[in-house]
Amino acid sequence: MKITPLDIRQKRFETALRGFSKREVEAFLELIAGEFEEVVKENISLKEELKRTQLKLEQHLERERTLQETMVTAQRISEDMKAAAKKEAEIILADAEHQAEKIVHGAHQRLVQVVEDINELKRQRAQFESQVKSVVEAHQKLLETFSGRTFADKDYARVEDNVAYLTQKKAQNAE
Repeated sequence: MKITPLDIRQKRFETALRGFSKREVEAFLELIAGEFEEVVKENISLKEELKRTQLKLEQHLERERTLQETMVTAQRISEDMKAAAKKEAEIILADAEHQAEKIVHGAHQRLVQVVEDINELKRQRAQFESQVKSVVEAHQKLLETFSGRTFADKDYARVEDNVAYLTQKKAQNAE
């Protein structure tokens, strides 16, 4: 059973022979009722403050849970971003290596082609030199052949005399 300040004020005791002084008992009950009333008011006030504090605590706990969830989410996103960046870096590196291999392969093929072209040009040069040498030798043989005295050189004077004679005779016949 809960006792209220009003219960204390309204409490009446039976009087007995040689009992307590009625005035002192009533004064003491009034004093107790006042103190008890203050204790009840303070208790009510403390309960209200406790409720407010608990509400704030719940709000803070909720914020803390939200912050923890946010931190966990941020950490997960950070890890995902790191993983994605690592994967992207691996893809870029693999692509760069592939491109480098293609460039090296192309350069190697070009080198092979250039070497083949050089060898072909060397072969053509050797063939050309051989042909020029053959032409030079043939002309040299011709020069050697014509460098000796020929029929025309020996009889040049006689041929000139014959041409002159035939020219005169033709002129006479035409007259």
